[in-house]
Amino acid sequence: MNTKLQVAALLEQGGGEGYLSGAAIARSLGLTRSAVWKCIRQLEAEGYEIESSSRGYRLGAKSDAVSEGSIRKYLGTYAARYSLEVLTDVDSTNTYLKLHAPERPSWHAVLAGSQSAGRGRLGRRFISPAGSGVYLSVLLRPQLTAEQAVRITTAAAVAACRAIEACLGETPQIKWVNDVYLRGKKTCGILTEASIDLESGGLDWVVMGIGFNVYEPEGGFPADLKDIAGPIATDRGRDLRSRLAAAFLCRFYDICADLDDTGIAGEYRRRSMLIGKQINVIRGGSTRPATALDIDGECRLLVRYEDGTEEALSSGEVSVRAAYA
Repeated sequence: MNTKLQVAALLEQGGGEGYLSGAAIARSLGLTRSAVWKCIRQLEAEGYEIESSSRGYRLGAKSDAVSEGSIRKYLGTYAARYSLEVLTDVDSTNTYLKLHAPERPSWHAVLAGSQSAGRGRLGRRFISPAGSGVYLSVLLRPQLTAEQAVRITTAAAVAACRAIEACLGETPQIKWVNDVYLRGKKTCGILTEASIDLESGGLDWVVMGIGFNVYEPEGGFPADLKDIAGPIATDRGRDLRSRLAAAFLCRFYDICADLDDTGIAGEYRRRSMLIGKQINVIRGGSTRPATALDIDGECRLLVRYEDGTEEALSSGEVSVRAAYA
């Protein structure tokens, strides 16, 4: 653990009334007071709210940086089930974890304070600025076929909804196949990628990536996203991002322990925001109007086209028609 993270860990533990003097931090870590001050400034730049007084330093009531110590604290007994890697910045947690998948164990989770090249489905960008979201990827080695990999996405969507409910008391909905919406705006996106064993047809590994828009970015969402994307929380809360990350990881682990549980598909269906709505099914450059009828036990979207034909979609892209959005 580098010096900056050691200072962060001491602040998270707190002292009398939460304050730790600069001298006490310097003495504990074998640093100079100047080095402590430099670490404090670096932590503030990464999202820590640090109050200073004649008594020293302490975390503010709305300090909400993502740190391994904070996440492990909220993971509780699940901390032993995950290996964690928390990065200040990365191009993409999915790209990073795919690169290192061969040497990382199952249930290795990578979290980042920001992403410079966050990705969604179909190569779309996922805005991932520092201080505003939770960006994480988890490595799994499930006994599934390539066709069954959608169960991982289903598990992540349901776990995300449960985590948001647990942390904020809100009721999110799922837009098939991999987006979570709250108050009519997209607050969470999921990207599941896999390596396939060509001989067996099974999966070597799966990387499930998920990004939560916890707060509105400084300056707001970009113009092309402001009508689509929204934040989960309207105000900053102490350790909210760490609490949300831990809540998701706990629930995701539990759901993945039994991916054959039909109750998960039922919950996924109950949380759907599409059933009964007029939608467009998008394939390549073509758009076909349809009605979303239902979601089946395999989490396929059942649709009826205007000519009366029906189809069960296992993958693809859909949008809600404007009059029904």
